[in-house]
Parts: sequence; C-alpha cells; structure tokens
Amino acid sequence: MTFETTYSDSPSRVAQVARDSIRQTENVSQKIRPIVRIRNLGDHGLEWEVKYWAEDYSKYNDTDALIRQRLWYAFQREKLEFAFPTRTIHIEPKPEEVPIEELTDTISERLCKVPIFAPLTDEETEKLARASTARVFAPGEAIVRMGAEGNSMFVIVRGSVRVQIPVDGIPKTINNLKENDFFGEMSLLTGEPRTATVIASEETEVLQISKPAIKRILEGNPELVRSIGEIVEERKELLKPKFDESDDATVEEGKGVLKAIRNFFGLR
Repeated sequence: MTFETTYSDSPSRVAQVARDSIRQTENVSQKIRPIVRIRNLGDHGLEWEVKYWAEDYSKYNDTDALIRQRLWYAFQREKLEFAFPTRTIHIEPKPEEVPIEELTDTISERLCKVPIFAPLTDEETEKLARASTARVFAPGEAIVRMGAEGNSMFVIVRGSVRVQIPVDGIPKTINNLKENDFFGEMSLLTGEPRTATVIASEETEVLQISKPAIKRILEGNPELVRSIGEIVEERKELLKPKFDESDDATVEEGKGVLKAIRNFFGLR
C-alpha cells in the first residue's frame, strides 16, 4: 500500500512510527519485518511504499484497511501529517480554542476522581494537570503491552479498555476499565515491566502522566507515597493467582512496594 506525508515531517520518524504501527496490527506476521520506504519525492509530499507479510492471505483486504486506520491514529498522536495537493486552496474556519485555564480546570477535576491522587492539594493537582498529555487510540489498539518498560500512567477520559494477561498462551481479559479509571501506575511508580496488556475496546482518549510530573509531586508530598503504595499493592493482587498467604507476608510485600517507589524516584 502507499501513502504520502508532508515534507516538513522527518522521514526517519515517519518510517519508525509507521513500522511500529504496522507490526502491531492483527494478521501482520511477526516473523518478517515490514518494509516502509520512500517511493518518490512527489509534487505534494513524500510518497511512501509499505510492504508487509500476512499470516492469513485471504484476509489481506481487511488487514490493509486496518493498517490504514492504525496509521491515521498513530500519525494523529505523533503530530505527523498526511500530504494533500498543495495547489488546492483549502479554507476552513479556525476552531475556537479552549482557554488553557479552562482546559486545566477540566483535567484537574478528572484527576481528583483518581483515588491515588486524593491526598494532593488543589495546587498540586493543577500542576499535574498541566503536565498531562491527551492521547487517542483506535479500537483494538494496544495502549501498553505486557513486558514493556513503562514511563507513564494513564487515566481514561472517554471510551473503555480491557486488561489482558496470557493464560496457557491465550490472552485472557481480567478486567474492563472505563471513564475515570486508570492503569499503568505499577510500572511508572516502581520501574517494573508492564504486568498486563491494555487494549482499547473502542476509540479511547486517555490522559498520559509522565514520571517527571509525578516525581515533582511525590518529592513534596510523603503522604501520597504511602497512599500510592497501598493502591499499587491492591492492584497487583488482581494480576496474580490467589494463594493462601499469611498476614506477615502481605505486610512485608506492602513495605517492599513502598521501598520500590522511593528507590525508583530517589526519595528518602
């Protein structure tokens, strides 16, 4: 398949984003690396050629369509633009911009509903809101993958996701999350690899909160470290089999989570 991007976007970045998006699409073979290369320097932009190998060739039409959809979402998130004829005059009204103060207030209200941020002051919540980034994912697209390194957590603004772990080699959904739910905090706060794969069940918008933003808050709020440790420990229990454990073992594990958070963020 082919597509075009503007000359203002970095070719190496376009190729990387496109290749990553294609490799994560259903029915694309993981055994052979997809080919993403510049076919021509066109009148309107860079013309790209994509070649991939399908696991089931009879489904290639559906796979082509799904790849195009995933490319659109990936390019939107990464601020990459598809090219269109530059000789065409394209006039449209400029959308009314939401004042930054109003946007920050809206995000702050949403973060207040997240249990681990309950101990934050209004000022701390506003700082976290300003450091958050909105991202949109396509239906069926993985937001995080099990085993990957994590440097952010997510709060669902709209849509829904399913949390999956492999059971006997087959993905099993262990939880479904919706608006105002959050995920990804375990890897972000302790440095551990992602413990589950989270997939968008529908078009889903999330707020992405980075490690640097959280660190600035944790350094000034020791109470938040303790409350986060308790939430992380509770959520870890959902992702492992239920065994009979003593109260002492649970207490020691809880202390280990707090220690991991402090160590990961360099806190005393």
